Amino acid sequence: MSASVPPRVTDSAHASSSVQQPHAPPPRRWPSLAGADVSASVAVFLIALPLSLGIALATGAPLQAGLVAAAVGGVVAGRLGGSPLQVSGPAAGLTVVTADVIQRYGWRTTCAITVLVGLAQLGLACLRVARTALAVSPAVVHGMLGGIGVTIAVAQLHIVLGGTPQSSVVDNLRALPAQLSDLHPAALSISVLTLVLLLLWPRIPGRAGRAARVLPAPLVAVAAATAIAGVTALPLAKVELPSWRSHALAGLPEGPALGLVAAVLTVTLVCSVQSLLGAVAIDKLTSGRTDSAAGVGRSDLDRELRGQGAANIVSGALGGLPIAGVAVRSVANVRAGAVSRNSTILHGFWVVGASLLLVPVLELIPLAALAALVMAVGIQMVSLNHIRTVTRHREIVVYAVTTLGVVLLGVLEGVALGIAAAVAVALHRLARTRIICEEDAEGVHHIHVRGQLTFLAVPRLSRCLHHVPRGAHAVVELDGSFMDHAAYETLQSWQDTHAAHGGTAEITGRGGQRIAEPAGVAQCSCRPWTPWRNHHCEAPPQSAPDDRTAPDPRAHQHPLAKGISAFQQHTAPRVRGELARLAREGQRPVQLFLTCADSRVVTSMITSSGPGDLFVVRNVGNLVPLPGAESGDDSVAAAIEYAVDVLEVKSITVCGHSGCGAMQALLSTPPTGAQTPLKRWLRHGLPSVERMAASAAGRPSGKLAPRLAGRAPADAVEQLCLTNVVQQLEHLRAHEAVARRLAEGTLELHGMYFHVGEAQAYLLSEGPGDASGAVGPSLPHVVFSQVSPTPPAEVTRAG
Repeated sequence: MSASVPPRVTDSAHASSSVQQPHAPPPRRWPSLAGADVSASVAVFLIALPLSLGIALATGAPLQAGLVAAAVGGVVAGRLGGSPLQVSGPAAGLTVVTADVIQRYGWRTTCAITVLVGLAQLGLACLRVARTALAVSPAVVHGMLGGIGVTIAVAQLHIVLGGTPQSSVVDNLRALPAQLSDLHPAALSISVLTLVLLLLWPRIPGRAGRAARVLPAPLVAVAAATAIAGVTALPLAKVELPSWRSHALAGLPEGPALGLVAAVLTVTLVCSVQSLLGAVAIDKLTSGRTDSAAGVGRSDLDRELRGQGAANIVSGALGGLPIAGVAVRSVANVRAGAVSRNSTILHGFWVVGASLLLVPVLELIPLAALAALVMAVGIQMVSLNHIRTVTRHREIVVYAVTTLGVVLLGVLEGVALGIAAAVAVALHRLARTRIICEEDAEGVHHIHVRGQLTFLAVPRLSRCLHHVPRGAHAVVELDGSFMDHAAYETLQSWQDTHAAHGGTAEITGRGGQRIAEPAGVAQCSCRPWTPWRNHHCEAPPQSAPDDRTAPDPRAHQHPLAKGISAFQQHTAPRVRGELARLAREGQRPVQLFLTCADSRVVTSMITSSGPGDLFVVRNVGNLVPLPGAESGDDSVAAAIEYAVDVLEVKSITVCGHSGCGAMQALLSTPPTGAQTPLKRWLRHGLPSVERMAASAAGRPSGKLAPRLAGRAPADAVEQLCLTNVVQQLEHLRAHEAVARRLAEGTLELHGMYFHVGEAQAYLLSEGPGDASGAVGPSLPHVVFSQVSPTPPAEVTRAG
């Protein structure tokens, strides 16, 4: 029996409609705008408007400068940037730096510095060094943001109390007692109201809370404070937006050249690092979504730096604040359901409209409400979660040094101190090595090396190895990630000498994993990642007998016994606790995984699963006999019934693979002849062959043949492997237990194809209105789509 590769079926009506006349003009295509982008842009706009005014107030810049930066950040950076869902604008992290520049050089020169910052970012983008910014220790970045947050909060506290902030944190702290003795009740009451609403609005419980959270807390807090201030006619300073005709634009930079260069470098550093780290964070946040935003590609960091540079040039030239990626707005954009950069661009146009049409409304906002809003943002920048993280990674010293440096000296000085502290901590870790020697009850000598093994630790290591008696068995455990050449030579020389004197030695990694053996004992030269492979290593040539060398009991061990012995020695200690828990609680898998018995398909490796995750059924050809079929084997039906009714799994996956021998047999073996057990079993795959043949012949009763996204099947065998997955999913639906759970909506069916040679998994795309993933006749195409790799920080077990 043979079958040809079926031709790809196309919709003739669609094909004919897309053919253009020879001299006809090309059809006009209007850009599509998703409704999710529109609603997300409104949500981001409602957050950006009060925050932009508040940040402009905190820096001492004209309030309109914040609106200009928000609009330019949305339109220019949103259109040209490399992170589609990141929202740019005036950022709280730039407040301290910008305020210092404005105080030193004035507003027009600050605008010129912003233009120069944009040019510097364009230059860095051309050099393609954006990834270099990610080499900065996260403890330094979080410390910088924490120090800026402290500075902002202390400065805005004076405005909240009704006073005027000083130029530095130290001066603000010194002036705080006098400010507390001279409170302004009106400003304090409005500020307290704003802070209370900011704190409580997101925490309203129940259905009312879900409805209330449609409006962002910053907008509600500022709007409520504005309304209360207007109704009670409190004597408060309010927003004053001068006419756009008198808006100050950039001028030629004036001041000492060295100071201007330092200012440009400082602003460039803060803008670039914050934007690039924000883009990476948004990638992680987006990768967890399952809606249409899952198709948004990862950020192009060099393009993002170009977009930020262009936005800063435009913002500075138009008299706006410096621009960077803003975490608060970006997270709100993702959580509001944005699916493309259109939401960011559209929010910029909303800001432009508000700046031109809502000036009378904006001038009703009390400055105390904006100060309270910015103070809350500053407090949030000192993240307890970040402090816990750096503490867990033993980098709290770096965080504290950076934070104190930013608070007491300035941003650039604080970052420099933080980088120096990070380098010092790294050198300390590299140089600090603990070596412990001990002998157990069985006479085995254990040498534990904790930390990096460098030439600095070689004298102590040699001294410890020297105390191992001749002929003894020794285990050297290296609990580190680095060993330099000097340490390697020392270990190798001692290992050879110890073996020559009748001793045996093992050098293991963390947890006892073997990483090296003496030359005379090694059984193969395969790399450490190969033990799970079905490899065949030739034993080294046997040397002449030597009475001084103890025989290795593993030399003539059966491969199965070797594998079990390796499991008991290395793997069992790691999984014993988890297996003990499963033994007590019983198995609770969430998925039935039905796949082929082929030895190359390792389910736990493909799905990154472990004990207790998958209920696996394997047979020749991953076949599911129809209920009532004369198969002589009810094992598959029994497994399905047990998994669905007893274990109550949530999903069933049928996984085929490339080069399947069962599919080859279906295509090449004639149906006549002796009915062997294999032939009788493969009869359950004949519907798949008939389905493929019907599709190839184009019969109306036939269903379209499945295909791989991006390419056609390589040959008839691969086409049958794909078709068989779809057909077995339909067989699953015929089982009573499966049909009942599908009708209840408590079970999903999934199709999967694994290409062995490419090590690439494909998932069957879901049909419209069919959450099961199984394919019905209404689908125009049946497509297996590639599963993209997950970023390392987001890798989770798939079971």
